[in-house]
Amino acid sequence: MPQPRSALRRLLAVSSACVLGGSAAVVLAPPAAAEPATPVGYPAAASATRYSGLAFDTCTAPSLATMKAWSASPYRALGVYVSGANRTCAQPQLTAAWVASVAKLKWRLLPIHKGLQPPCGARPSDTKISTSPATARSQGAAAAGQAVAAAKKLGMVAGSALYNDIEDYPQNNSTCRVSVLNYASAWTKELHRLGYLSGVYMNLTLGARQLADVYTSSTYARPDALWVARYDGLDSLKGWAGVADSKWARHQRAKQYRGSHNETYGGATVNIDTDRVDAPVATVALPYKATGTATVNARTGPSTTYPVAATYAPGAALKVVCQAPGPKVGGTPVWDKLGNGFYVADHYVDTPSATGYSPPLPRCTYPYQVESASGLTERSGPGAGYSGVGTSPNGALAWVTCQRPGSVVGTNKVWDGLDNGHYVSDHYVATPSGTTYSKPVPRC
Repeated sequence: MPQPRSALRRLLAVSSACVLGGSAAVVLAPPAAAEPATPVGYPAAASATRYSGLAFDTCTAPSLATMKAWSASPYRALGVYVSGANRTCAQPQLTAAWVASVAKLKWRLLPIHKGLQPPCGARPSDTKISTSPATARSQGAAAAGQAVAAAKKLGMVAGSALYNDIEDYPQNNSTCRVSVLNYASAWTKELHRLGYLSGVYMNLTLGARQLADVYTSSTYARPDALWVARYDGLDSLKGWAGVADSKWARHQRAKQYRGSHNETYGGATVNIDTDRVDAPVATVALPYKATGTATVNARTGPSTTYPVAATYAPGAALKVVCQAPGPKVGGTPVWDKLGNGFYVADHYVDTPSATGYSPPLPRCTYPYQVESASGLTERSGPGAGYSGVGTSPNGALAWVTCQRPGSVVGTNKVWDGLDNGHYVSDHYVATPSGTTYSKPVPRC
């Protein structure tokens, strides 16, 4: 498992409030410990994807023809049940080919694991979480392994968010509560170890509040995203009863706000639940081809200064995970990260745009949780002397795109470049290394 932060890192925190004479005031304040914010061990080919907008989920994944018809709908994402002992619906459509096809149609996917259920709730026929805390933890870790195996088989690469569907349960049963929390914590830790993001789906008042109660607990690992069920017809991702807006605050929320009903688009009718989403989803590598008449070099990073790691003949099939900025080649600054973790200049790939980014390919990002109890200042440059331009609350996801050296904070000179153009000290972000750069994040 990932190691906790150093004692020094646990004792220091940069104030997010004070700038004096162009320099930041430094205040002693303890950030959160290794738990609840546990590092994600992204492999070389990983990248995260997020989606903001309307989504739907349905028991059985629709056919590709239906997904094409539903391009006329207001939805651009859907939840799919990829695994779990209590997954009840057959999934004849849910294959790697289907996933690749709907992703190419610019649909985003929320992978759902319908695994073990609370020992005091859900349906009587469901397989249940153990009331033994130790066994519940082993079950949560096993669930993560099952979900990752299913996601990989479907072509959902590391960096994807996987959501554990935990149905409602009574809130006055302490034994049941501890079992669920241990199960969800182990789910998160194991997903992080395997390089995936952790999501949990719960009823807002019959589960999610208890998860929010342990948001800063050092006993349980905190999931990266929370998806709640509350059938009140309101699609707001704020103002949730019992879950403060400061928790899961940075592209980390989804709400299922309308239950089972039929909708029809393009002549295809589907029974769905309706969701509002601003959260991480699955990352799917998409097929493209190498172009030109000469061999194409793939490098270990998004620049010609990185070593050549592989070569591809013209017309070779490539799996592109995400796109990153780098030095211009042939008029475009875009570089394509492949399924083996290497980068190719987009100039030599037949993506739709020859000069910029090509949807539905996401930007290459590596989210990690902020672990400063008082929040973390986002700055205009890589140093405490740069002006503050925003704040990330404790537990928010820092959507890291690159790392570079800057002023030393604690024992760490690394600063994380975020996808909004801001910088935060890596000292207060739950990256695998507390003192140096964290693979596979490239240099800025």
